Amino acid sequence: MKNYLVSLIKYIYKLEGKIAFYPTFYSVIGLAISFLTYGAENLGVSEYLYKNIPQLIINSTDTALNILTTFIAGLISIMVFSFSMVMVLLNQASSNFSPRVLPGLISNKRHQKILGIYNATLLYCIFTLVQIEPNQEKFQLPGFSVLLAIGFMTVCLGAFIYFIHSISEEIQVNNIILNIYKKAKSRLEKLIDSEKTDNLNFPDSEQWNCYKTKTSGYLQDIVLGVLLDFAKAHNCKFEVLPIKGNFVLEDEILFKCNKKLNEEELKKVYSLFNFSSSQRIEENYVLAFKQMTEIAVKSMSPGINDPGTALICIDYLTQLFNIRLCKKDQIILSQEDMGCIKINSVSFKSLLYSVITPIRTYSKHDIVIVLKLFSMLEYVYLNSKNEVYSKAIKEEANSLYKDAKQVIKNETDLSKLETAFLKF
Repeated sequence: MKNYLVSLIKYIYKLEGKIAFYPTFYSVIGLAISFLTYGAENLGVSEYLYKNIPQLIINSTDTALNILTTFIAGLISIMVFSFSMVMVLLNQASSNFSPRVLPGLISNKRHQKILGIYNATLLYCIFTLVQIEPNQEKFQLPGFSVLLAIGFMTVCLGAFIYFIHSISEEIQVNNIILNIYKKAKSRLEKLIDSEKTDNLNFPDSEQWNCYKTKTSGYLQDIVLGVLLDFAKAHNCKFEVLPIKGNFVLEDEILFKCNKKLNEEELKKVYSLFNFSSSQRIEENYVLAFKQMTEIAVKSMSPGINDPGTALICIDYLTQLFNIRLCKKDQIILSQEDMGCIKINSVSFKSLLYSVITPIRTYSKHDIVIVLKLFSMLEYVYLNSKNEVYSKAIKEEANSLYKDAKQVIKNETDLSKLETAFLKF
Protein backbone atom coordinates (compact mmCIF):
# COMPACT_ATOMS: atom_id res chain seq x y z
CA MET A 1 0.00 0.00 0.00
CA LYS A 2 2.84 2.37 0.86
CA ASN A 3 4.56 1.66 -2.46
CA TYR A 4 1.29 2.30 -4.29
CA LEU A 5 0.79 5.68 -2.57
CA VAL A 6 4.38 6.68 -3.31
CA SER A 7 3.95 5.75 -6.99
CA LEU A 8 0.66 7.69 -7.15
CA ILE A 9 2.25 10.79 -5.60
CA LYS A 10 5.16 10.59 -8.04
CA TYR A 11 2.76 10.23 -10.98
CA ILE A 12 0.69 13.25 -9.90
CA TYR A 13 3.89 15.25 -9.37
CA LYS A 14 5.12 14.37 -12.86
CA LEU A 15 1.70 15.14 -14.34
CA GLU A 16 1.67 18.58 -12.71
CA GLY A 17 4.99 19.35 -14.39
CA LYS A 18 3.49 18.89 -17.87
CA ILE A 19 2.73 22.07 -19.78
CA ALA A 20 -0.83 20.90 -20.57
CA PHE A 21 -1.83 20.10 -16.97
CA TYR A 22 -3.11 23.49 -15.80
CA PRO A 23 -4.71 24.49 -19.14
CA THR A 24 -6.60 21.18 -19.15
CA PHE A 25 -7.59 21.51 -15.49
CA TYR A 26 -8.83 25.09 -15.90
CA SER A 27 -10.66 24.19 -19.14
CA VAL A 28 -12.59 21.47 -17.31
CA ILE A 29 -13.51 24.03 -14.64
CA GLY A 30 -14.76 26.40 -17.38
CA LEU A 31 -16.94 23.64 -18.84
CA ALA A 32 -18.27 22.74 -15.40
CA ILE A 33 -19.21 26.38 -14.67
CA SER A 34 -21.03 26.64 -18.02
CA PHE A 35 -23.16 23.59 -17.15
CA LEU A 36 -23.79 24.88 -13.65
CA THR A 37 -24.98 28.22 -14.96
CA TYR A 38 -27.18 26.40 -17.47
CA GLY A 39 -28.80 24.60 -14.55
CA ALA A 40 -29.15 27.89 -12.67
CA GLU A 41 -30.85 29.44 -15.72
CA ASN A 42 -33.45 26.66 -15.68
CA LEU A 43 -34.10 27.49 -12.02
CA GLY A 44 -34.87 31.09 -13.00
CA VAL A 45 -31.81 32.98 -11.75
CA SER A 46 -31.90 35.40 -14.72
CA GLU A 47 -35.58 36.13 -14.16
CA TYR A 48 -34.91 36.84 -10.48
CA LEU A 49 -31.99 39.18 -11.24
CA TYR A 50 -33.94 40.96 -13.98
CA LYS A 51 -36.78 41.72 -11.55
CA ASN A 52 -34.51 42.85 -8.68
CA ILE A 53 -31.33 44.21 -10.37
CA PRO A 54 -32.25 44.89 -14.00
CA GLN A 55 -29.09 46.99 -14.55
CA LEU A 56 -26.93 43.83 -14.45
CA ILE A 57 -28.92 41.74 -16.89
CA ILE A 58 -28.71 42.02 -20.67
CA ASN A 59 -32.24 41.62 -22.02
CA SER A 60 -31.47 41.77 -25.75
CA THR A 61 -30.63 38.59 -27.64
CA ASP A 62 -28.70 40.48 -30.34
CA THR A 63 -26.61 42.29 -27.72
CA ALA A 64 -25.82 39.02 -25.92
CA LEU A 65 -24.84 37.35 -29.19
CA ASN A 66 -22.59 40.26 -30.18
CA ILE A 67 -20.91 40.30 -26.77
CA LEU A 68 -20.18 36.58 -26.72
CA THR A 69 -18.97 36.36 -30.33
CA THR A 70 -16.71 39.38 -29.72
CA PHE A 71 -15.33 37.72 -26.59
CA ILE A 72 -14.63 34.48 -28.45
CA ALA A 73 -12.85 36.21 -31.33
CA GLY A 74 -10.92 38.45 -28.92
CA LEU A 75 -9.79 35.55 -26.74
CA ILE A 76 -8.50 33.62 -29.76
CA SER A 77 -6.53 36.71 -30.83
CA ILE A 78 -5.10 37.18 -27.32
CA MET A 79 -4.08 33.52 -27.14
CA VAL A 80 -2.37 33.62 -30.54
CA PHE A 81 -0.51 36.82 -29.65
CA SER A 82 0.50 35.64 -26.18
CA PHE A 83 1.98 32.34 -27.21
CA SER A 84 3.52 33.62 -30.43
CA MET A 85 5.36 36.01 -28.14
CA VAL A 86 6.39 33.09 -25.91
CA MET A 87 7.85 31.20 -28.87
CA VAL A 88 9.85 34.25 -30.00
CA LEU A 89 11.25 34.81 -26.51
CA LEU A 90 12.08 31.12 -26.06
CA ASN A 91 13.98 31.18 -29.34
CA GLN A 92 15.86 34.26 -28.13
CA ALA A 93 16.68 32.60 -24.80
CA SER A 94 17.95 29.48 -26.59
CA SER A 95 20.17 31.54 -28.88
CA ASN A 96 21.58 33.95 -26.29
CA PHE A 97 21.78 31.81 -23.17
CA SER A 98 21.41 28.02 -23.41
CA PRO A 99 18.85 25.54 -24.76
CA ARG A 100 18.93 23.92 -21.32
CA VAL A 101 17.09 26.86 -19.76
CA LEU A 102 14.02 26.31 -21.97
CA PRO A 103 12.36 23.60 -19.82
CA GLY A 104 12.45 25.97 -16.84
CA LEU A 105 10.80 28.74 -18.86
CA ILE A 106 8.21 26.47 -20.46
CA SER A 107 7.25 24.85 -17.15
CA ASN A 108 6.42 28.20 -15.54
CA LYS A 109 3.14 27.47 -13.77
CA ARG A 110 1.98 31.09 -13.85
CA HIS A 111 2.01 31.15 -17.65
CA GLN A 112 0.31 27.75 -17.78
CA LYS A 113 -2.44 29.03 -15.48
CA ILE A 114 -2.94 32.10 -17.68
CA LEU A 115 -3.38 29.85 -20.71
CA GLY A 116 -5.86 27.84 -18.64
CA ILE A 117 -7.83 30.99 -17.81
CA TYR A 118 -8.00 31.84 -21.51
CA ASN A 119 -9.17 28.33 -22.42
CA ALA A 120 -11.72 28.16 -19.60
CA THR A 121 -13.26 31.52 -20.55
CA LEU A 122 -13.28 30.61 -24.25
CA LEU A 123 -15.10 27.33 -23.62
CA TYR A 124 -17.51 29.02 -21.21
CA CYS A 125 -18.41 31.68 -23.80
CA ILE A 126 -18.91 29.06 -26.53
CA PHE A 127 -21.24 26.93 -24.42
CA THR A 128 -23.12 30.00 -23.20
CA LEU A 129 -23.54 31.11 -26.81
CA VAL A 130 -25.14 27.75 -27.63
CA GLN A 131 -27.78 28.36 -24.94
CA ILE A 132 -29.12 31.49 -26.67
CA GLU A 133 -32.12 31.00 -28.95
CA PRO A 134 -33.39 33.78 -31.24
CA ASN A 135 -37.03 33.70 -30.09
CA GLN A 136 -36.52 33.65 -26.32
CA GLU A 137 -38.37 35.92 -23.93
CA LYS A 138 -36.47 38.43 -21.81
CA PHE A 139 -36.42 36.31 -18.70
CA GLN A 140 -35.46 33.17 -20.73
CA LEU A 141 -32.30 34.76 -22.11
CA PRO A 142 -29.26 33.48 -20.12
CA GLY A 143 -28.56 36.96 -18.78
CA PHE A 144 -26.78 35.68 -15.69
CA SER A 145 -24.47 33.53 -17.86
CA VAL A 146 -23.64 36.51 -20.08
CA LEU A 147 -22.95 38.59 -16.96
CA LEU A 148 -20.47 35.96 -15.78
CA ALA A 149 -18.87 35.91 -19.26
CA ILE A 150 -18.26 39.67 -18.94
CA GLY A 151 -16.64 39.09 -15.55
CA PHE A 152 -14.48 36.25 -16.87
CA MET A 153 -13.37 38.37 -19.83
CA THR A 154 -12.35 41.14 -17.43
CA VAL A 155 -10.22 38.58 -15.57
CA CYS A 156 -8.68 37.53 -18.91
CA LEU A 157 -7.70 41.11 -19.70
CA GLY A 158 -6.05 41.41 -16.29
CA ALA A 159 -4.29 38.07 -16.87
CA PHE A 160 -3.09 39.30 -20.28
CA ILE A 161 -1.57 42.43 -18.75
CA TYR A 162 0.10 40.33 -16.06
CA PHE A 163 1.38 37.91 -18.72
CA ILE A 164 3.06 40.71 -20.68
CA HIS A 165 4.70 41.96 -17.49
CA SER A 166 5.74 38.47 -16.34
CA ILE A 167 7.21 37.27 -19.64
CA SER A 168 9.19 40.49 -20.09
CA GLU A 169 10.64 40.05 -16.59
CA GLU A 170 11.27 36.32 -16.91
CA ILE A 171 13.32 36.57 -20.10
CA GLN A 172 15.88 38.89 -18.51
CA VAL A 173 19.15 37.09 -17.89
CA ASN A 174 19.34 38.24 -14.26
CA ASN A 175 15.99 36.64 -13.49
CA ILE A 176 16.79 33.45 -15.43
CA ILE A 177 19.99 32.95 -13.44
CA LEU A 178 18.26 33.90 -10.18
CA ASN A 179 15.51 31.30 -10.75
CA ILE A 180 18.11 28.63 -11.48
CA TYR A 181 19.99 29.60 -8.32
CA LYS A 182 16.87 29.49 -6.13
CA LYS A 183 15.89 26.01 -7.34
CA ALA A 184 19.40 24.65 -6.83
CA LYS A 185 19.72 26.30 -3.42
CA SER A 186 16.42 24.79 -2.29
CA ARG A 187 17.44 21.33 -3.50
CA LEU A 188 20.89 21.53 -1.89
CA GLU A 189 19.47 22.64 1.45
CA LYS A 190 17.02 19.72 1.43
CA LEU A 191 19.84 17.28 0.75
CA ILE A 192 22.02 18.80 3.48
CA ASP A 193 19.15 18.63 5.99
CA SER A 194 18.67 14.94 5.17
CA GLU A 195 22.34 14.21 5.98
CA LYS A 196 21.83 14.21 9.73
CA THR A 197 23.82 11.09 10.52
CA ASP A 198 27.59 10.88 10.41
CA ASN A 199 29.21 8.69 7.81
CA LEU A 200 29.30 5.15 9.17
CA ASN A 201 31.74 2.41 8.28
CA PHE A 202 30.25 0.81 5.20
CA PRO A 203 31.43 -2.73 4.37
CA ASP A 204 33.23 -3.63 1.16
CA SER A 205 30.64 -4.43 -1.51
CA GLU A 206 32.98 -6.04 -4.05
CA GLN A 207 31.43 -9.52 -3.67
CA TRP A 208 27.80 -8.38 -3.28
CA ASN A 209 24.98 -9.34 -5.63
CA CYS A 210 24.72 -6.93 -8.56
CA TYR A 211 21.36 -5.91 -10.06
CA LYS A 212 21.21 -4.15 -13.42
CA THR A 213 18.81 -1.58 -14.83
CA LYS A 214 15.97 -2.74 -17.03
CA THR A 215 15.68 0.56 -18.88
CA SER A 216 17.78 3.58 -19.76
CA GLY A 217 17.25 7.20 -18.75
CA TYR A 218 18.14 9.80 -16.19
CA LEU A 219 17.98 8.53 -12.62
CA GLN A 220 15.61 11.23 -11.44
CA ASP A 221 14.58 10.07 -7.98
CA ILE A 222 14.99 7.30 -5.39
CA VAL A 223 12.35 6.79 -2.70
CA LEU A 224 14.93 6.48 0.06
CA GLY A 225 12.50 6.30 2.97
CA VAL A 226 10.73 3.23 1.60
CA LEU A 227 14.03 1.66 0.48
CA LEU A 228 15.44 2.12 3.98
CA ASP A 229 12.33 0.51 5.48
CA PHE A 230 12.79 -2.39 3.07
CA ALA A 231 16.45 -2.75 4.10
CA LYS A 232 15.45 -2.75 7.76
CA ALA A 233 12.66 -5.28 7.27
CA HIS A 234 14.95 -7.68 5.39
CA ASN A 235 18.07 -6.84 7.42
CA CYS A 236 20.15 -6.09 4.33
CA LYS A 237 22.39 -3.39 2.91
CA PHE A 238 22.26 -1.56 -0.44
CA GLU A 239 24.78 0.42 -2.44
CA VAL A 240 23.35 2.58 -5.23
CA LEU A 241 26.07 2.96 -7.87
CA PRO A 242 24.77 5.52 -10.42
CA ILE A 243 24.87 9.14 -9.33
CA LYS A 244 21.41 10.62 -9.04
CA GLY A 245 20.67 12.84 -12.04
CA ASN A 246 23.10 11.04 -14.36
CA PHE A 247 22.09 9.06 -17.41
CA VAL A 248 21.97 5.32 -16.74
CA LEU A 249 22.39 2.88 -19.64
CA GLU A 250 20.39 -0.30 -19.99
CA ASP A 251 22.00 -3.33 -18.27
CA GLU A 252 24.27 -1.05 -16.26
CA ILE A 253 24.62 -2.02 -12.59
CA LEU A 254 21.98 -0.06 -10.67
CA PHE A 255 22.57 -1.27 -7.13
CA LYS A 256 24.30 -3.95 -5.07
CA CYS A 257 22.86 -5.88 -2.15
CA ASN A 258 24.55 -8.11 0.39
CA LYS A 259 21.65 -10.57 0.11
CA LYS A 260 20.13 -12.33 -2.87
CA LEU A 261 16.65 -10.96 -3.58
CA ASN A 262 13.79 -12.96 -5.08
CA GLU A 263 11.62 -11.70 -7.95
CA GLU A 264 8.92 -10.21 -5.73
CA GLU A 265 11.47 -8.34 -3.61
CA LEU A 266 13.29 -7.11 -6.71
CA LYS A 267 10.01 -5.80 -8.14
CA LYS A 268 9.47 -3.72 -4.98
CA VAL A 269 13.02 -2.35 -5.02
CA TYR A 270 12.99 -1.50 -8.74
CA SER A 271 9.71 0.41 -8.29
CA LEU A 272 11.53 2.81 -5.95
CA PHE A 273 13.87 4.00 -8.72
CA ASN A 274 12.34 6.67 -10.93
CA PHE A 275 13.81 7.23 -14.41
CA SER A 276 13.04 10.14 -16.71
CA SER A 277 13.91 11.24 -20.25
CA SER A 278 14.88 14.71 -19.02
CA GLN A 279 16.55 16.42 -16.08
CA ARG A 280 15.06 18.86 -13.58
CA ILE A 281 16.92 21.16 -11.18
CA GLU A 282 14.35 20.34 -8.49
CA GLU A 283 15.68 16.76 -8.53
CA ASN A 284 19.28 17.32 -9.64
CA TYR A 285 21.08 20.42 -8.35
CA VAL A 286 24.13 19.66 -10.55
CA LEU A 287 22.05 20.71 -13.56
CA ALA A 288 21.99 24.27 -12.17
CA PHE A 289 25.80 24.37 -12.15
CA LYS A 290 25.81 23.12 -15.75
CA GLN A 291 23.27 25.67 -16.90
CA MET A 292 25.05 28.62 -15.27
CA THR A 293 28.34 27.44 -16.75
CA GLU A 294 26.82 27.19 -20.22
CA ILE A 295 25.32 30.67 -19.94
CA ALA A 296 28.67 32.09 -18.79
CA VAL A 297 30.61 30.38 -21.61
CA LYS A 298 28.09 31.38 -24.27
CA SER A 299 28.10 34.99 -23.09
CA MET A 300 31.86 35.09 -23.74
CA SER A 301 31.53 33.85 -27.33
CA PRO A 302 32.53 36.37 -30.05
CA GLY A 303 28.97 36.52 -31.37
CA ILE A 304 27.51 37.63 -28.03
CA ASN A 305 30.51 39.11 -26.14
CA ASP A 306 28.70 39.84 -22.89
CA PRO A 307 31.17 39.48 -19.99
CA GLY A 308 28.65 41.09 -17.63
CA THR A 309 26.46 37.97 -17.85
CA ALA A 310 29.47 35.76 -17.13
CA LEU A 311 30.22 37.83 -14.00
CA ILE A 312 26.63 37.39 -12.78
CA CYS A 313 26.86 33.62 -13.31
CA ILE A 314 30.13 33.45 -11.33
CA ASP A 315 28.55 35.40 -8.47
CA TYR A 316 25.70 32.91 -8.15
CA LEU A 317 28.04 29.94 -8.67
CA THR A 318 30.08 31.24 -5.73
CA GLN A 319 27.03 31.11 -3.49
CA LEU A 320 26.09 27.61 -4.68
CA PHE A 321 29.62 26.26 -4.13
CA ASN A 322 29.59 27.77 -0.66
CA ILE A 323 26.39 25.83 0.11
CA ARG A 324 27.82 22.70 -1.53
CA LEU A 325 30.68 22.75 1.00
CA CYS A 326 28.20 21.56 3.64
CA LYS A 327 27.22 18.48 1.64
CA LYS A 328 29.06 15.16 1.79
CA ASP A 329 30.31 13.39 -1.32
CA GLN A 330 28.81 10.12 -0.12
CA ILE A 331 25.71 9.52 1.96
CA ILE A 332 25.21 6.51 4.21
CA LEU A 333 21.73 6.08 5.67
CA SER A 334 21.05 3.62 8.46
CA GLN A 335 18.12 2.71 10.66
CA GLU A 336 18.84 1.20 14.06
CA ASP A 337 21.83 -0.74 12.64
CA MET A 338 19.46 -3.08 10.81
CA GLY A 339 19.24 -1.50 7.38
CA CYS A 340 21.88 0.51 5.57
CA ILE A 341 22.07 2.32 2.20
CA LYS A 342 25.08 3.94 0.56
CA ILE A 343 24.40 6.58 -2.09
CA ASN A 344 27.06 8.11 -4.33
CA SER A 345 26.82 11.71 -5.47
CA VAL A 346 28.88 14.05 -7.65
CA SER A 347 32.06 14.80 -5.74
CA PHE A 348 32.95 18.39 -4.92
CA LYS A 349 36.20 18.05 -6.84
CA SER A 350 34.59 16.85 -10.08
CA LEU A 351 31.81 19.43 -9.78
CA LEU A 352 34.32 22.26 -9.32
CA TYR A 353 36.38 21.00 -12.25
CA SER A 354 33.35 20.73 -14.56
CA VAL A 355 32.43 24.35 -13.79
CA ILE A 356 35.84 26.04 -13.77
CA THR A 357 37.34 24.28 -16.80
CA PRO A 358 34.92 25.54 -19.53
CA ILE A 359 34.93 29.10 -18.18
CA ARG A 360 38.71 29.02 -17.81
CA THR A 361 39.17 27.68 -21.34
CA TYR A 362 37.00 30.29 -23.03
CA SER A 363 37.75 33.27 -20.77
CA LYS A 364 41.42 32.95 -19.81
CA HIS A 365 42.27 35.94 -22.03
CA ASP A 366 39.89 38.23 -20.07
CA ILE A 367 41.59 39.42 -16.88
CA VAL A 368 38.26 40.60 -15.39
CA ILE A 369 36.72 37.10 -15.65
CA VAL A 370 39.94 35.47 -14.44
CA LEU A 371 40.10 37.69 -11.36
CA LYS A 372 36.42 36.99 -10.70
CA LEU A 373 37.11 33.26 -10.80
CA PHE A 374 39.99 33.74 -8.35
CA SER A 375 37.65 35.71 -6.12
CA MET A 376 35.15 32.83 -6.21
CA LEU A 377 37.82 30.23 -5.43
CA GLU A 378 39.22 32.36 -2.60
CA TYR A 379 35.79 32.82 -1.00
CA VAL A 380 34.99 29.11 -1.16
CA TYR A 381 38.51 28.20 0.02
CA LEU A 382 38.25 30.38 3.11
CA ASN A 383 34.89 28.83 4.03
CA SER A 384 36.01 25.27 3.43
CA LYS A 385 36.58 23.08 6.48
CA ASN A 386 37.21 19.90 4.50
CA GLU A 387 40.81 19.16 3.52
CA VAL A 388 39.77 17.26 0.39
CA TYR A 389 37.64 20.20 -0.76
CA SER A 390 40.42 22.71 0.01
CA LYS A 391 42.93 20.68 -1.97
CA ALA A 392 40.58 20.58 -4.97
CA ILE A 393 40.16 24.38 -4.81
CA LYS A 394 43.95 24.88 -4.76
CA GLU A 395 44.37 22.63 -7.80
CA GLU A 396 41.80 24.64 -9.77
CA ALA A 397 43.44 27.92 -8.73
CA ASN A 398 46.80 26.59 -9.94
CA SER A 399 45.34 25.50 -13.31
CA LEU A 400 43.63 28.86 -13.75
CA TYR A 401 46.87 30.69 -12.98
CA LYS A 402 48.90 28.66 -15.49
CA ASP A 403 46.40 29.10 -18.34
CA ALA A 404 45.88 32.82 -17.75
CA LYS A 405 49.62 33.51 -17.46
CA GLN A 406 50.24 31.99 -20.90
CA VAL A 407 47.70 34.29 -22.57
CA ILE A 408 47.81 37.58 -20.63
CA LYS A 409 50.85 39.71 -21.49
CA ASN A 410 50.07 43.10 -19.96
CA GLU A 411 52.34 43.78 -16.96
CA THR A 412 49.60 45.40 -14.87
CA ASP A 413 47.25 42.47 -15.50
CA LEU A 414 50.02 39.99 -14.68
CA SER A 415 50.70 41.80 -11.41
CA LYS A 416 47.05 41.49 -10.40
CA LEU A 417 47.06 37.86 -11.47
CA GLU A 418 50.07 37.13 -9.25
CA THR A 419 48.45 38.91 -6.29
CA ALA A 420 45.26 36.88 -6.69
CA PHE A 421 47.13 33.57 -6.96
CA LEU A 422 49.38 34.19 -3.94
CA LYS A 423 46.30 34.14 -1.66
CA PHE A 424 46.16 30.35 -1.96
